[in-house]
Amino acid sequence: MRHLVSGRKLNRSASHRRAMLSNLAVSILDKERVTTTLAKAKEVRGVVERLITYGKKGDLHAIRLAARRVNDETVLKKLFADIAPSYKDREGGYTRVLKTEDRKGDNAPMAIIELVARSGHNDPIRKRGKKKTTAKAKPKTAKPTASAPEAAEAAPTEEEVQAVTAEATETAPEPQEAVEEKT
Repeated sequence: MRHLVSGRKLNRSASHRRAMLSNLAVSILDKERVTTTLAKAKEVRGVVERLITYGKKGDLHAIRLAARRVNDETVLKKLFADIAPSYKDREGGYTRVLKTEDRKGDNAPMAIIELVARSGHNDPIRKRGKKKTTAKAKPKTAKPTASAPEAAEAAPTEEEVQAVTAEATETAPEPQEAVEEKT
């Protein structure tokens, strides 16, 4: 019986498991969104949350504790300078695990683990089913969006294009062969 035994072994030795979770945590902190198996995502969640908490503390001891897990110096700097300050008002729950479709080869349950409420990554990604369309759908007619004078102003004329290309060729450096022939 495994009463009160926490953590997943993930079919690896202790050292391999620790290294794998550290590498996965570094990838999450670097990319801010990673696709992995559901068991690994649930297991690495605690590692990432702890690292962000160290980043929020920000003292020398917290930096050294985080450096034990994060071997990449640029990711460590990003953790303390960028990621952790963005969660200063949040009391935990820095990651989100989203279940996705099972992996094709071995049918393993897959998940996306991502940092919550980061700029550019605020909305979760979920695969949506295709919308059903009927065969009798009417084609939409295109409405004119801009009048003719506005469209003419937006698009460059042929004369402008030729002037720009002529200017570019005049200022372009001479080819290497031409320079060698002159000497």
